[in-house]
Amino acid sequence: MMLSFKISDLAVYIKGGNNLMISEKEKEEYIEPDINEVEAIQSQKLQKQMDYIFGKSNFYQTKFEKAGIARADIQKIFDLDKLPFTYKDEIRESQTTQPPLGLHAVAEMKDIIRVHSSSGTTGRPTYVGITRHDYDVWTEMLARAAATHGLTEESKAVFAMGLSFFVGSSFKDGIERLGATFIPVGTGASDRVIRSIIDFEADVLFCTPSYASYLAEFVRKNYNMEPSELGIKLMSVGGEPGGGLPEVRKRIEQDWGCKVVEAMGNADMAPVIFSECQEQNGMHFVGSDYIICEIIDPETGEVVPHSDQMEGELVYTAIDRECVPLVRFRTRDLVQVDTTPCKCGRHSFRLRCVGRTDDMLIVRGVNVFPSAIKDIVNSFRPKTTGEIRIVLNEKPPLAEPPLPIKVEYAKDLSAEEMGSLKKELESMLRSKLFFSADVQLVPEESLPRFEMKAKLTEDVYKQNC
Repeated sequence: MMLSFKISDLAVYIKGGNNLMISEKEKEEYIEPDINEVEAIQSQKLQKQMDYIFGKSNFYQTKFEKAGIARADIQKIFDLDKLPFTYKDEIRESQTTQPPLGLHAVAEMKDIIRVHSSSGTTGRPTYVGITRHDYDVWTEMLARAAATHGLTEESKAVFAMGLSFFVGSSFKDGIERLGATFIPVGTGASDRVIRSIIDFEADVLFCTPSYASYLAEFVRKNYNMEPSELGIKLMSVGGEPGGGLPEVRKRIEQDWGCKVVEAMGNADMAPVIFSECQEQNGMHFVGSDYIICEIIDPETGEVVPHSDQMEGELVYTAIDRECVPLVRFRTRDLVQVDTTPCKCGRHSFRLRCVGRTDDMLIVRGVNVFPSAIKDIVNSFRPKTTGEIRIVLNEKPPLAEPPLPIKVEYAKDLSAEEMGSLKKELESMLRSKLFFSADVQLVPEESLPRFEMKAKLTEDVYKQNC
């Protein structure tokens, strides 16, 4: 299934300047466009992109020739499924063969104005170059994402995420284009984050879900105050799964007294491609004129038939990219899609990221995502702190039950309460996620905290290698 948003959304974003929000009048005057208009825009851009790729990309020329695909075979967006997928391992191999940007990078180095890198959490980091045109495309999508969150010219946003190779640091460009105030603190400077919030009376905070919880503890310990007293009204979380999970979100909102929204992108495609509005019912697609999305079955690779609340792996094809024009790139993000109307007035489809297929554990035939385990443990607060580590004695994804899980208990819990807590957690995990666990309660503050992406596993099997 190809996914896009409606032309009315695109018109609002393109005409906007700083007025990137949909007005009440525009909601009233909205007329449902013909879906053919959407397909026409994407097909037109896809044709131009295919001409570019077939003409300049040795990587894809070789790949498509092996698959028996000629340029004439791709005439419209529904021809995309004729093309083979692009995998992350291919990108790594491409950069090993032709460093630093790889065979799949089309633009010349003299035209590259910036280089980013993926985090490398699932393998060797990969470099991503952008041209001036790519920068403009990214910045437009990021401005749309910030506006979708609810930022305006009056917003003052503290950015407590990576500001180096991390592709999410590009959010700076979109926030500034929107006209809001960007306050770049970065990671590893919690005191400076809090001081900046206080000094500038900042009302927006960007960070990972795990850092939001870490920072709440930091404020209580070092400032003798509740995080909710700082005045943050909106928090944008991303960089790891979990920000949209009910108990994780509930914990952050209770700690900070603010509304939590999510954003999601992909280092190899664009920093932010999906952004949640303040209705908090999923992340809107903000890149329909730059990216085509497909939802596939992660096991078979077949496109998932259209239905509301469908689930599958997200696949991206760039249709307006110079340096890294990836085609049918498998993200490994497992998502649930919602195509029902949103009260905010936007008509884009929305999604939630359930987890990553390469993070998924298989416990005696049952698919288990670490973020889902964390969400259940969070539901037991204040008896738990919400911090967990899944102990992996075998190389994933296979894991033998009962799955060992370290869970931090609150310091004032009695021995009797600890005994019942272990049983309750194991029972809940069995009933909700359908696997058996061995919950190992550990003292509060005994598990490491993370300022960037949280690591939810303890890889014991590596010690035996």
